[in-house]
Formats: sequence, C-alpha cells, structure tokens
Amino acid sequence: MFLYIILNFINNYFFNITFNMKKLFIIPALAIAVSIASCGGNNNTTASNDQTEQTQEEDVVIENVPGIENVAISNAWVVQGNDQMKFDTELIHVKAGEDVQLTFKNVGTMPIESMGHNLVILKPGVDLATFGGEAAAAADNQYIPKSSLSSIVAHTKLLGPGEEDVITFNLGKGVYTYICSFPGHFGVMQGKIVAE
Repeated sequence: MFLYIILNFINNYFFNITFNMKKLFIIPALAIAVSIASCGGNNNTTASNDQTEQTQEEDVVIENVPGIENVAISNAWVVQGNDQMKFDTELIHVKAGEDVQLTFKNVGTMPIESMGHNLVILKPGVDLATFGGEAAAAADNQYIPKSSLSSIVAHTKLLGPGEEDVITFNLGKGVYTYICSFPGHFGVMQGKIVAE
C-alpha cells in the first residue's frame, strides 16, 4: 500500500511538472521508493543465514599445512627455543579434544633480559603483528598482554637460559599459531599446531 502511494506521487509529479530543473528530483524519488519497497519482505533469509553460519562453525576446515602429513600425531611435545630466535619444532600435530602436554625449554645462554623466550599459543585468526605490538608493551606481565588474553589458548612463563616450563591445554579441531612474544621475536619465532 505504501509503495502504491509513493509510486502514485512520483507518477503525478512527473506528469505535472514542466521541463525545468524539477525533473532532477525524479531519480532520487525513485531511489527512495525502491529502497523503501526492498526493506519489507520475507524474514526467512535471516534464519537461513543463521543456519549457514552455524553449519560453518561446526564444520571447521583444516587448512592445508605443508608437511603435516609427515608429522606423527602426539599429545606430548617438547619444544626448544635458542639464542638464534628459533624454535626447534615448527610443526606440531595433535589429537583434537584431548589434553596436550607441551614442555618448552630455553636452551640459549643469553640472559632473560635480552633473550628471554616463552611459547604462546594463539587462537585461529589472531593478527600476529597486532598481538606482537601489544605484547612488546607488556613487560610487566612477561610480555603477555592483558588486553589480549581472549586471543590466547595457553602460554608458558618467560624463560631464561636453561629454564623450562610445562603447560597442558586442549584444542578443538583447527590450526593454531604459536609464537614467542618477547619483543621482536614473533616475526621469526613461530610455528603451527594442527589439531584434528
């Protein structure tokens, strides 16, 4: 009914005006009428979109991680970090939904103040550059930013030379990035955990 009134107004307006600048108002009036008419309609598309999103969340697809087929599934891992800012293990394969025990060791010799290491497991989709920037400003919390705790699955303590820490966590199916959050390390000191 409302659409009929608007179209009738446009029709009367169009035929009752002279050939002057007033015709320029026809196009905006038509656009308004079309947008108002398109606002109504069936709400079933919203329900359909909600169902699609739920299906996508339930069916997590593991991205193709090169080399994962050569890594045995284990839920007990030992990872070492060194003075060259490298993890000795950059690809971990675990069984999803089961506890994983990870031992992290700093095998370097440099002091913690200049070459401390930790291992931080991030949730999928976390922007590494943003997280790394926030971590660099969190010296008072061992470079674990309190503002980004919701982005972290688990993390070790910041370790000095010869120290180690053990963490236990559980992952849903997916691919998780792990990094060292000590300032400047996350760019080169990272790896992936594939849980399936």
